[in-house]
Amino acid sequence: MPRGARILPEIGVLHIITRGNNRQKVFKDDADYKKYLWLLGLYKEEHGFKLYHYCLMSNHVHLIIETSRKTNLPKMMKQINLSYMHHFRKKYKYFGHFWQDRYKSLLIEKDSYLLSCGKYIELNPVRARIVSRPDEYRWHSYNVYSGMGEDKLIAFDPVYESLGKTQNERAEKYKELTCENINLNSRFIGSESFVKDQEEKFGVRNIGVRKGRPSKVKNK
Repeated sequence: MPRGARILPEIGVLHIITRGNNRQKVFKDDADYKKYLWLLGLYKEEHGFKLYHYCLMSNHVHLIIETSRKTNLPKMMKQINLSYMHHFRKKYKYFGHFWQDRYKSLLIEKDSYLLSCGKYIELNPVRARIVSRPDEYRWHSYNVYSGMGEDKLIAFDPVYESLGKTQNERAEKYKELTCENINLNSRFIGSESFVKDQEEKFGVRNIGVRKGRPSKVKNK
């Protein structure tokens, strides 16, 4: 089957997903997670994107970024994925296909959907039953937004800034935030008007979308 059209806005907010081939582990120890985050920081400077949220799972990666006119997304993702693959192959003497196909990119409306998507990916370790609470997991951006840590990679989600007048107030509101399930087979995430506008702009239909609002995902 032909591949779906790649959505590449000049400036936009994207949820990017990269998976290990055949669901194999791409991170085996703390040093691997740290290496990937270091690469994110390196190429963030080169390509001028903002990293709002992330979650590194053992066999896949979620990133929510906002691109700029400086960002060459295909080149950036190729650089990150190839650099990390070389690290993994050298360290573990690994041979064979490493990443599963190409990365996915979903265009997100820059409003409450952005914050909801960010919280959704940060709850991945809870849904996978790796931890019982999101603050028990190290390799995601949740602890920055919940006021439990700092991360120089993160640019605060602009919607997060509207949650309160102080950092403590925003952190408490974020911990209480509920979010909607994300359909990872879709192209666009947002209101009906946003989706319609993007379909017209890019000349493609949204895919994998069910009628009605998605179910809610609660913090634990």
